[in-house]
Amino acid sequence: MFDVLGRLGRGTNGVAPVVDEPERKSQPQPKIGLVLGGGAARGWAHIGVLRALDKIGYKPDIIAGTSIGAVVGGCYAAGRLDELEEWARSLTKRRVFSLLDLSFTGTGILGGNRLRDALEKDLGGADIEDLPIGYVAIATEIATGHEIWLTRGRLVEAMRASYALPGLLEPVRVGGRWLMDGAMVNPVPVSAARALGARMVIAVNLHADVYGRGAVVPSHGTDEDDLRALDQWKARRETGLKNVRSRAALRRALHAHVDGAPGIPTVMNEAYNITQDRIARARLAGDPPDVSVLPKLGQVGLFEFHRAAEAIAVGAEAVERAIGDIVETARVLA
Repeated sequence: MFDVLGRLGRGTNGVAPVVDEPERKSQPQPKIGLVLGGGAARGWAHIGVLRALDKIGYKPDIIAGTSIGAVVGGCYAAGRLDELEEWARSLTKRRVFSLLDLSFTGTGILGGNRLRDALEKDLGGADIEDLPIGYVAIATEIATGHEIWLTRGRLVEAMRASYALPGLLEPVRVGGRWLMDGAMVNPVPVSAARALGARMVIAVNLHADVYGRGAVVPSHGTDEDDLRALDQWKARRETGLKNVRSRAALRRALHAHVDGAPGIPTVMNEAYNITQDRIARARLAGDPPDVSVLPKLGQVGLFEFHRAAEAIAVGAEAVERAIGDIVETARVLA
C-alpha cells in the first residue's frame, strides 16, 4: 500500500497531477461526504481509500457507511483507524475462524459476540453524537423493511446493526427496532451523505467489477440429465451427512460440490453478490455520487477477511485512478 501512496500526487502514467499537492491543500474545499459501501471482507479496501485521501489532503467531513463500510468509517471517525488496520492485517484463516461463535437462538448461525468484543476493546462506550465528524450507519428493520439511518447512540451497536447479515449473524436491537444489514436496502448510501449536508460526495463501491450479473436467459428448462443428476446428488448427500463424525468432516460436507452443486458458502457468497449488484445499480442510477472510487476487488471473496493487506492496497490504487476527478470536482464545488 505504501508504494501506492507514495505515487499519489503523480498521474497513473507518471505525469504531473492536475494541481500539485501543496497548492491543492491550500485551496478551499467543499464539505466532503465519503460514502463507504458494503462488501464484507472487500471492505478492508476502505482503509486504503481513507489513507490515500488523507495523504492528498481530502479529509471527509461526513461519513456514511453500510455494513463493513460502517465499521471502517466509524473507526476512522473515532480516531481508531490505526487499531483497526493493525487488527485486520493480523487476521489469518485460523484467527477468522476463531471469531465465529455459534448461536443457538435460531435468529442467526453466529452470535457475533466475539466480533463485538473486538470492537468494544478499542471503541468502548463511544457515542455517535460525540464523534468529531458527521457519521451515519445504514441498517434495515426486519419487521418493516425500513431503511434506518443510525445517527445517534452507541457507535458499536450501530456498526453491529449495519453488518448483521441475515441468516448468518443475529439481528441487533437498537431503539426498540430489530435491525439487520443495511446492504439489503442501500449498499452505497449516497443519499444519506447528501442529507447530512455533504456538498461533494465521494462514493466507494466495492462491487463495481463484479461483472456479468445483469443478463436475462429468456428460455430455459429441465432435461433428462438434470433428473438423473438430482437422484445421484440426493443419494450422495445423504450418505455424506451420515458419515459426519467431526467438525472437520462437517466443514468438508458443507463445502462439498457434488455433481457441480454449490456448497453453502458459495451460495451465500453469490447470493450476496447478486443482491448487492442489483440494489446498488438502482440506487446509484437515481442518486449518483459526484466522484466514484472503484476498487477492483472481484478476486477477493466476501468472507476472505485474511486478505486485508491486499484489499487495502487495492483501495489506495483506486484513489490514485480517481485523483483527477476528485481534484477537478472539488475545485468546481468549492
